[in-house]
Amino acid sequence: MSTYTPADDRYDAAEFRRAGHSGLDLPAFSFGLWQKFGPGYSYDTRREIVLRAFDLGIAHFDNADRYGPPHRAAQEFFGQVLARDLKPYRDELILSTKAGNPIGKSPYLKGASRKSLLASLDHSLRDLGTDYVDIFYSHSPDESTPLEETVGALVSAVQQGKALYVGISNYQPDRAREIAGLLRRAGVPLLVHQPRYSIFDRRPERNGLLELAAAEGFGLIVYSPLAQGLLTDKYLADIPDGARARDSAFLSPEVIDDTYRQRAAALNKIAADRGQSLAQLALQWVLRRPEVTSALIGASSVAQLDHNVRALDFPPLTEAELAAIDEHGVHGTGLAL
Repeated sequence: MSTYTPADDRYDAAEFRRAGHSGLDLPAFSFGLWQKFGPGYSYDTRREIVLRAFDLGIAHFDNADRYGPPHRAAQEFFGQVLARDLKPYRDELILSTKAGNPIGKSPYLKGASRKSLLASLDHSLRDLGTDYVDIFYSHSPDESTPLEETVGALVSAVQQGKALYVGISNYQPDRAREIAGLLRRAGVPLLVHQPRYSIFDRRPERNGLLELAAAEGFGLIVYSPLAQGLLTDKYLADIPDGARARDSAFLSPEVIDDTYRQRAAALNKIAADRGQSLAQLALQWVLRRPEVTSALIGASSVAQLDHNVRALDFPPLTEAELAAIDEHGVHGTGLAL
């Protein structure tokens, strides 16, 4: 039996933003279960973080069939928390999941075919213990499958009542434009696109995705706004024990070099002069763009979650500060692009 009662003031200070031209508002921060939400981590700690996020007005929880490890473990965990604690508040939650990235050797456990997407969605609904998700994504483009088939699967998910909205993730602007048009003509507009975006990864600025989102009327939910921890003070001096760079497939210790540290230290100085941390500066920076509906954040502790959410408490970045960030926030720093 649950002992959880959500905070009465959970929406008092929470910031919500409209997703593109839709009628849906999303919290400025969404909570992602991409990493550290598998069984290798304490269940009680993971549960505490998720419930604290909801107490802070973070009503959107982002998942995927691939998240764990192992695959699907993050969804299974969230399904347990939903059943135990959050089920009475399901109408207040935005739950999203994705399919298409490989989760097994079978040809039906990857790609954006109708078979792969809809079978994975059914499995995800069982994992989560819910009849529908609010947003269902094609996780990655699959050039071996016609876009019309991928779109047809997304449309079917909505028509069958298994998803309320649809999204895409990691699509380049040309394919995003095409899929947005196909979805619009099918009567199921594209709600959101989920790209990677940070001070050190500016591809959405460079490839026209920001402008496309505004023109086509979909929102952006950006992931890795802290560049896998590179936009925190964690690596300014050394690589601490237990840090992600020591055991993650997404961050290599080789990228944490003198060039990275020089640039990160300069950004840290800008943040300190504003009275905030580098992480808070980096989160505020991605949210400065009107095309960005929400920034995906994770956390390994409640304290870390609380700290990052306070990024919304600081005054807007000035033109001079943005210029200084541009000088030191060089695209590609510390990242394998």
